[in-house]
Amino acid sequence: MDHLQFYNLKEHPFSNSIDIRFFFETEQHAQALLRLKYAVDTKKGLAVVVGDVGTGKTTLARRMLNELDEEKYEAALLVVIHTSVTADWLMKKIAMQLGIAEVQENKLGILSQLYKKFVEINESGRKIIVLMDEAQMLASREIMEEFRGLLNMEGSDGKLITLVFFGLPDLEDALALDEPLQQRVAVKYKLQGFDENMTKEYIRHRLKIAGCEEEIFESDAVTAIHRYSNGIPRLINTVCDNAMFEGFLIKQKPLSKDIVDQVANNLNLKPA
Repeated sequence: MDHLQFYNLKEHPFSNSIDIRFFFETEQHAQALLRLKYAVDTKKGLAVVVGDVGTGKTTLARRMLNELDEEKYEAALLVVIHTSVTADWLMKKIAMQLGIAEVQENKLGILSQLYKKFVEINESGRKIIVLMDEAQMLASREIMEEFRGLLNMEGSDGKLITLVFFGLPDLEDALALDEPLQQRVAVKYKLQGFDENMTKEYIRHRLKIAGCEEEIFESDAVTAIHRYSNGIPRLINTVCDNAMFEGFLIKQKPLSKDIVDQVANNLNLKPA
């Protein structure tokens, strides 16, 4: 018997891998999506979501992408994985994501292709959205200026493209590299950690999706999880996952605060 069987689970409930099935829509996530869709549908041009590490920005970006009807929207999600991205590379990537087959090499040629594509898509009745995850890594004045150039492309009813940036609070500094772009942020939302009650609901939700509706954690254990994680979903997952494994080793069910304290100490987490 492994620890999943011991806790009557069909799969791992607290993996930090992105899985939309486990998406837990809190009020703040619902409010963020509502505002982002408003920005998209009214062609505002630029929307920004910021939050600390582990607050669910990537999950929110993927959820939004999945909810955009392909018949109404031409949408792409770009994940920035390093800070050495150049403006030329980024423009080429956007062009490829929007279906431009033979992207030109020079910047003016790429911008011309993008403009023609934007007009074509908008005339078909669809809206263009490019979602950028980890956008704080694009901390380059040249890149910010290129984004501003894209937002200068307008039709009779608004911007031809909507950019949605998801990033750490450092994203504010990146936007500040180009003040005119910073002033064009039409919608901004900040994600924060859960309160204790929401942490409890989050844990219960993930356990249910994984096949178990039992209360695996004692009440004071949930309180401890919240304090050590500060309500950050990624840390909640890490603490819960480790606590379940440690509890399985000593055959403890439900899991106690002592197990959570032990795990938090091993992870060098301090209570808030």
